[in-house]
Amino acid sequence: MRVTSLGIFFIVMMGLLISSDVFARFYGQKLCHSEGFHCKRVRSGQSWGSLFPDAHDRNIVMRVNRMNTQLYPGLTIAVPDNLSDANVMDFSPFPLHTQPAPGEKVVLIDPLYYAWGAYDPDGTLVRWGPISAGSDWCRDMDEPCQTNPGDFRVFSLGSSECISHKFPLPDGGAPMPYCMYFNNGQALHGEPNGLPGYNASHGCVRLYVNDAEWLRYDFVEAPNAYNHFRGTRIIVNSYD
Repeated sequence: MRVTSLGIFFIVMMGLLISSDVFARFYGQKLCHSEGFHCKRVRSGQSWGSLFPDAHDRNIVMRVNRMNTQLYPGLTIAVPDNLSDANVMDFSPFPLHTQPAPGEKVVLIDPLYYAWGAYDPDGTLVRWGPISAGSDWCRDMDEPCQTNPGDFRVFSLGSSECISHKFPLPDGGAPMPYCMYFNNGQALHGEPNGLPGYNASHGCVRLYVNDAEWLRYDFVEAPNAYNHFRGTRIIVNSYD
C-alpha cells in the first residue's frame, strides 16, 4: 500500500496526540510549570543516571516526579530550580506539622498528589514518598478500580515474600513486598517494577520498595495488645 505524504503527516500527528494524552497523566508534567521548577524534556538514550549522576539529586527528582521507572524520549519531567541545595522534605506535598496532633501514628495517602506521608503521634511528618494508587479504569477487570477513600486501620502485615492472590488474573502471583492490608484486599506494598508517575494499580497503593520496607518494619503496626488491638491508622483522601 502506497502511503502519501499527507498520510504520513496524519500518522505522525496522531502519534503526537496519543503521546501527549499519555504523558499528560504524568505528575511531573503538571508540576514542571509551577514556581520553583523547570521542565526538562527527555531525549533518546537519556536515563535517570545520565541526567542526574549525583544520587542526592537523582533521588529528589525521582520523588518529585513520583516515578522510578525507565524514562522515555519525549517525556517531560519536573526539575527543582534549587536542586543541589534542597532535601527531600522540602518537596513534601503534606504539611510538616499537623494541628491538632493526632495522638497516634497516621499514614496519609493522597491519590491526587500521588504521595504518602507518615505522621508521628505529635503530628510531625517523619517521612513521605511517591505512590501509584488505583487507576480510574482497569481493562482486565472492565471496571473502575480506584483506591477507596476513607479512614482505615491496618489489619495484616506481610514480608518481602508477600504476593497477590488475585492479580494478574486469573491466578494471581504478582509480588507485593512488605504488604500492609488496610481495607479488604487493598494494601500498601512495594512495587518491584517501579512507579510510573500516575495511578495505575488495581486498588492497592504501590510504593517504592524501600519505603514499603520502612513503613512495614519501622512505623506501621498490626493490631496488638500494645496498641489496644487497633492497627495503625490509614487515611486515604479522595481523587478530587
